[in-house]
Amino acid sequence: MKTLVLKKLTDEDLVFKIIETNNDKLFAELYDRFSKIVFNKCYGFSKNKEEAEDLTHDVFVRLFVKLRTFKGNSKFSTWLYSFTYNFCVNYVQRNAYKKKEKITVVTDQIKDDAFEEIDDATLFELKSDKLAKVLTLLEPDEKMILLMKYQDDMRIKEIMEALQVGESAVKMRIKRAKAKVIKIYDDL
Repeated sequence: MKTLVLKKLTDEDLVFKIIETNNDKLFAELYDRFSKIVFNKCYGFSKNKEEAEDLTHDVFVRLFVKLRTFKGNSKFSTWLYSFTYNFCVNYVQRNAYKKKEKITVVTDQIKDDAFEEIDDATLFELKSDKLAKVLTLLEPDEKMILLMKYQDDMRIKEIMEALQVGESAVKMRIKRAKAKVIKIYDDL
């Protein structure tokens, strides 16, 4: 297949062609289209360039095997985002216990109705260096949903598709994560 024809294929058509033919040149095109995005997401989890490169490589190796599970019910980019996120969360959880320095944050169980409404402006006013430390103290799923919303500028609907949960679940997770950020930030 000629390069020009490849460039004109939609992401979804390219994926289905890869599934149909198992052609590594087609997969290389998919890699070219998405490697920077996957790298950036992996870097968001690892904060280390070499580790992010390794994770990116691992994501694409795993993707080649799992590509057949893409059914086309959402955009491929959304599906890949979710795939990459899940891979990175599993990686973080698998390796968290190996890290010598552990930081424990003690939080009280707070009932849903006890969360005060936190507007986005409050989050944006936090000092970036202190906020970066707070993000390291969040659970991976809390950090991920905040990054999806504020770093990747994803709409609620896009987050719903990526996480395969309902709108109210997305909104509640964002609300809880924002409340936890404020609490940890104030405690530092």
